[in-house]
Amino acid sequence: MNETAAPQDENLEEQILKESIVSAAGLSSDQIQIGIKGDPSLRESAPLRQRYASPVDTVFDELEPNLEELLLNRGVYQLFVGFNSGEIRTNSVFDPLRVEIHEAAKLADPAYVDRQFPKIAYEDKIALMRELYTTLRASKQYNSMPKYWQNILNRRSENWKPLEPENIPHILSTVRALRDVQEYYLRNITISIVQGIVRMQFNCDGTQIIDAHNFRNFLEENLP
Repeated sequence: MNETAAPQDENLEEQILKESIVSAAGLSSDQIQIGIKGDPSLRESAPLRQRYASPVDTVFDELEPNLEELLLNRGVYQLFVGFNSGEIRTNSVFDPLRVEIHEAAKLADPAYVDRQFPKIAYEDKIALMRELYTTLRASKQYNSMPKYWQNILNRRSENWKPLEPENIPHILSTVRALRDVQEYYLRNITISIVQGIVRMQFNCDGTQIIDAHNFRNFLEENLP
């Protein structure tokens, strides 16, 4: 990259970081929580819509420890729980480009978890994530990207901290309380070890993206 192009690249780099909701560099230190408003008609009609128990609700007591097991002791680095659909989506370090979809009722069975998800220690999973990123950054394709994009991704790599394992049980243990909130209850939740974020959608169709490291503070401020 020549010197005359550097200022333009720097401007593009900063613009990309500023205009994304959750950028390639993740949430910044002053973005503990980001709210996205959904369809206004859904927010206004939320108190009028009758609530029904979902397939996930009926098995959640059995499901919760298995979800914790997936994030702590298996290859899963990202987990989506859809209460309305009854689907659980998982992303694994053993097949990182693929999303797997499982039925909540099946995942409530520990034997199913044993069959479907190979074990790996949490620290080994984090080490494998770092190794995957190192391999990616050494590739010809990665290095053919514009330099400002490489800078963005390299900054994330240098500052990356995975979600602390002790936060995972606390996040999952609060799902029931969020599900039980009157009118504006939880519809789905995504937990990402890599980005250290929790993404939640509620019955009012709003989305909250929370820094998982500060999830406890979010709950203290927002749960009755």
